[in-house]
Amino acid sequence: MSQRFRIPEMEGRIAHWYARQRGTESQLRETRQQAEHLTESLPAGAAILEVAPGPGYFAVELARRGYRVTGLDISRTMVQIATEYARESGATVDFRHGDSAELPFAADSFDLIVCQAAFKNFVRPVAALDEMHRVLRPGGTAVIQDLNRDASGADIAAETRRMGLSPVNAAATRLTLAWLRRRASSAAEFRALAGRSAFGGCEIGTDALGLEVRLRA
Repeated sequence: MSQRFRIPEMEGRIAHWYARQRGTESQLRETRQQAEHLTESLPAGAAILEVAPGPGYFAVELARRGYRVTGLDISRTMVQIATEYARESGATVDFRHGDSAELPFAADSFDLIVCQAAFKNFVRPVAALDEMHRVLRPGGTAVIQDLNRDASGADIAAETRRMGLSPVNAAATRLTLAWLRRRASSAAEFRALAGRSAFGGCEIGTDALGLEVRLRA
């Protein structure tokens, strides 16, 4: 399907709760490792767009590495949280409110686009991919990391243990991931989505819980 049912945006208390769960030391350590992984071949000063940056931890880590970073989120609360986090961190990131299917940027604006743990929630996934393709510069790459629909309950439990959460928050996170998994794509389903988009195809890596999709302009 090229369109999904809308779910409520993360606003208010839910957004602040989510930000706290993603802000544990183990989560921030993983964020630093992911930033190193995704930018290892990116030239200094490159322009990066993070779609759905949430509380902004990853975007700020990218900015600390000298990149020009923009974040776009559908949640106004998340934009506020991320903006405040960047200010407190001394990092320069342009966080904006907007829709992934209607990116408010000119064509050929970014060298890299990153979207983590959010693509499954996009109402118009093919339109979102088309927009990513439009704003990428020739030779640029979009990297989408998200849940794998084929992940098992044991995979979700292992990931939750690794997050270092309190027992109550760990239980809530397990339930949330199990629910979100039903919205996620398998590798085969994502290939079909990419094939219908302006990218025309993609490369996919998988692990027990997630997908890493690379799409090249």
